[in-house]
Amino acid sequence: MTKLAFLGLGVMGFPMARHLVNNGNDVVVYNRTRTKAEKFSANFKTKIADSPAEAAKNADIVFACVGDDSDLKAITVSEYGAFNTMKPGSLFIDHTTTSASIARDMSEDAKSRKIGFLDAPVSGGQAGAENGKLTIMCGGSEDMFEKARFLMSCYGAKITLMGSSGSGQLTKMVNQICIAGLVQALSEALNFGQNAGLDMECALDVISGGAAQSWQMENRGNTMLDDKFDFGFAVNWMRKDLRICIEEAKENGSELPITALVAQFYARLSNLGYGKNDTSSLIRLLR
Repeated sequence: MTKLAFLGLGVMGFPMARHLVNNGNDVVVYNRTRTKAEKFSANFKTKIADSPAEAAKNADIVFACVGDDSDLKAITVSEYGAFNTMKPGSLFIDHTTTSASIARDMSEDAKSRKIGFLDAPVSGGQAGAENGKLTIMCGGSEDMFEKARFLMSCYGAKITLMGSSGSGQLTKMVNQICIAGLVQALSEALNFGQNAGLDMECALDVISGGAAQSWQMENRGNTMLDDKFDFGFAVNWMRKDLRICIEEAKENGSELPITALVAQFYARLSNLGYGKNDTSSLIRLLR
């Protein structure tokens, strides 16, 4: 049996790790806040490690889903990081959304230790993680990707190798740029329709069958009308992702005028105390 470790049991990591356990895998878990690991262990009878290094020791594959670049460094190359105990030939799969540069740096560091590394950010939100229907975009070598594909299919419906290290993170940036513009446009459209006196539930049903249809419209349109904003991916995390996108755009010479504007709107939401609302709460600023 392949021995696995999972680092980070947040909104996304908890259900992802659960799918691995439910598919019969031997999983050791670690979370910075131990109570989350204890909750997971109580439900799924897994071992709890006191550090990333302890969790990774003897593991064939280590999975991680944490917050940002600094969190990734903390669980990999710090004094108690996983890279210090991973055995040669093992593989580290990072599902965190980070910068492409740190993905490349981690890949080189892992290579020097004879460890494989995949940057593999995910899309699909909490619902996608819970239902095992995530989209996973990967950067790294083809042999490491093939080694990991079957296990990632426990929680991923679409799993694609995008290229060398960092390519997964770059693809996730494309994803987040698209979402930022879509959510803002949907917010403006719903607010416009309500101000015009339309039955917006009916209007959504009509236009979702045409060219305006999107995942955001199908899954968030009606909840936005009902002022319900507790559906997973939070404003504060989107701010982090868009900051990464904007920084990368400066490096590659891309213009992101709409993305930069929406990033400012998310900052306003956060400053108003709505940082833990989901990303569709952009409509709050129009009301």
